[in-house]
Amino acid sequence: MSLEGWIIFALFWVVFVTTPGPNAVNCIQNGMRLGFRRALIGVLAILTQATAFLLLSAFGITGLIAASPTAFLVAKYLGAAFLIYLGVRGWMRAGEPIPDAPPSGQGIYLRALAIATINPKSVAGYLAAFSQFVQPDRPIWDQMWLILPTALTITAVSYTGFTALGAGLGRMALGAVANLWFRRVMSACFVVYGVLLGASGQPGARA
Repeated sequence: MSLEGWIIFALFWVVFVTTPGPNAVNCIQNGMRLGFRRALIGVLAILTQATAFLLLSAFGITGLIAASPTAFLVAKYLGAAFLIYLGVRGWMRAGEPIPDAPPSGQGIYLRALAIATINPKSVAGYLAAFSQFVQPDRPIWDQMWLILPTALTITAVSYTGFTALGAGLGRMALGAVANLWFRRVMSACFVVYGVLLGASGQPGARA
């Protein structure tokens, strides 16, 4: 990958991971509920998913999934249902006090990993990255040594920032009502993302 190609890829990835989506909402919620340090477990889960998807994209597996209408529909509707479930449950529990005992590190990690994996941006974003920026006439692994650390570094900075934002909002909450409605807005975002995911078309499909 040339220097110019790397700069364009890095700019693309900045836009890709800073555009608010389910991962960002989850990071903000984790920061509010758990505090900055503990919420970083969720960022680790996102980095795990990003690494896996980058490697799978390099092998061409995500391209095969996107090319299969049946596999795409199953993944899409399962992901949409999961996001809507999280949103509805979060809305219903928004008025409840935050439990004294925070969720386990494993619970935080697995929830964030599940949200990241069914993120509607993921398949399209990783496919776009590899179709636009990887040079087909060069061995893929000769390019991954630059692509992988660039993508993971930008991803880590972005979602750490969202987590810090949530932790700051949590400290600035002035009362139960403000906190209630902010938590409901975050929960509603999950429902919206789920509906959008369920209504989305297949990546690469022509209208």
